[in-house]
Amino acid sequence: MRFTSQQRLDDGVLERGFTLDEIPGILWTPPAGSAPAPLILLGHPPLGLARMRPRLVARARHAAAQGFASATIELPGSGDRPRWPAVEQARADLRRTLAAGEPVSGEIIDALILPLVEKSVPEWQAALDALLALPEIGGPVGYSGGVISIGIRLAVVEPRIVAAGLFAGSYVPAQMFAEARRVTIPLLVLLQWDDEGNDRQAALDLFDAFGSLEKTLHANMGGHTGVPQSEGDASGQFFVRHLRPAPSPALSAEPLSQLSAEPLSAPSPEPSAPSSPSSAPSSGS
Repeated sequence: MRFTSQQRLDDGVLERGFTLDEIPGILWTPPAGSAPAPLILLGHPPLGLARMRPRLVARARHAAAQGFASATIELPGSGDRPRWPAVEQARADLRRTLAAGEPVSGEIIDALILPLVEKSVPEWQAALDALLALPEIGGPVGYSGGVISIGIRLAVVEPRIVAAGLFAGSYVPAQMFAEARRVTIPLLVLLQWDDEGNDRQAALDLFDAFGSLEKTLHANMGGHTGVPQSEGDASGQFFVRHLRPAPSPALSAEPLSQLSAEPLSAPSPEPSAPSSPSSAPSSGS
């Protein structure tokens, strides 16, 4: 990893551009603290980092306010990375299909999404290797937003990711439903109910398929880019709960025989509580 730029944002967050094996990326770290910060990987649609940067910066600032570092990388075939003819052809086929008012076939979805998953997931893992080697970054790691199929694959194959916030706003190949059943980490899934380019029933079926014992679905009225502000707070609470677990209360130093036999009171409920998607139609978070 080679850092290529650095600036301090007005809230004290340090933003650094980097390249890793010619892949551009950005790392945001909170103002200097006493311990390495947990890390959130910020997914995004394949529209290019330059175009997505304002939304990514907003998400990174929000994460830093919770004490988290965050990072992202340019997806294959996007931004300044080399063009990818096969995926560009799939996008052209998708545009033609949508313009004709025809249903999007499984073949188009597979050609659009599966190559992106296969190529980008190892790149995310390589970035994670490099990021966790930095002294200011520590585990655990979360994943937030982006193309949901990338998030699914990462949740299955990357054990360092312990929680994920996913945005149900991109096309999902049929084979990803089988992979979803292998996901076991806590999930927060965001669905925009009136997202014109998203198959709502498929999104609900995908949520049902996830194998996680802890999974929460937030469905909001509105289109693809109409995610309410409150979801940022809900996502923050979700990652605080899973990346910064509350310390266990210290065990009393009194002999066990002197401890009260009354049952301990139940813990007070914790706050519950992602973001972003694929290429056409574009997503935001």
